[in-house]
Amino acid sequence: MKRIALGFFAISLLFAWSCTRVPITKRRQFNLLPESTLIGMSVTEYQGFVSKNPIAPASDANVILVRKVGSKLQASINSFLAKHKNLKRVAGYKWEFNVVNDPKTINAWCMPGGKVMVYTGILPVTKDEAGLAVVMGHEVAHALARHGNERMSQQLSIQLGGMALSVALSQKPEQTQQIFQQVYGVGATLGALAYSRKHETEADKIGLCFMAMAGYNPTEAVGFWERMAKATGQGPPQFLSTHPSSEQRIKDIKAFLPTAQKYYTGAASTKAPAGQ
Repeated sequence: MKRIALGFFAISLLFAWSCTRVPITKRRQFNLLPESTLIGMSVTEYQGFVSKNPIAPASDANVILVRKVGSKLQASINSFLAKHKNLKRVAGYKWEFNVVNDPKTINAWCMPGGKVMVYTGILPVTKDEAGLAVVMGHEVAHALARHGNERMSQQLSIQLGGMALSVALSQKPEQTQQIFQQVYGVGATLGALAYSRKHETEADKIGLCFMAMAGYNPTEAVGFWERMAKATGQGPPQFLSTHPSSEQRIKDIKAFLPTAQKYYTGAASTKAPAGQ
């Protein structure tokens, strides 16, 4: 009986340690992987990506725009988390906002730790600064919500039989790296990330709120996703079946806009509405 009691106590401690709430949506999530380890992996992956895909120089107009939007989003996130005494959510983050010159790839991603990459192929779809804020807000939302941690936990269970991340890294490094790349969308088209429909919808909502806090009108998201639907043909291979259809996504965004608008004043603001 003593062993059983200790076992339940240990499980309770583990649950309390790993169970947190997602900012904005307040969804309770259960992540077993150390976020610090994933941030370490992201640094390695990011350096490897940059070595093979040289980033555009700081003087490039696209880089200037991406970093402008990125700095606004970063400031709104940090201010919001500080207000809610939750800066530990971004502990270990070293934000970087860069552009890779790849006009054929409609993509952008954000790794744990704040490494953000925008492909030039998505810029004709974003069209302007506000459209870019929609994309970058969505991507940083995935990282902030730790969706990758949830998906990595799931994929390690499915593909490696629940092997601990530290063991997987030492015994099956290549397969673990492939899982990481799949989860975080490195080299994949936007929308082809291995996130669930629930994660995509949640990232849309969080992204809308943070772009609003950064001073961008969240209603711009409707136009962006309409343009994205045209650019990708509304179907595979760009969008997997696990993702909301373009029509459903736009419908969900329109339904959430009244909430997102509460964060928007037409200028950078981090004031949260009551209850958040």
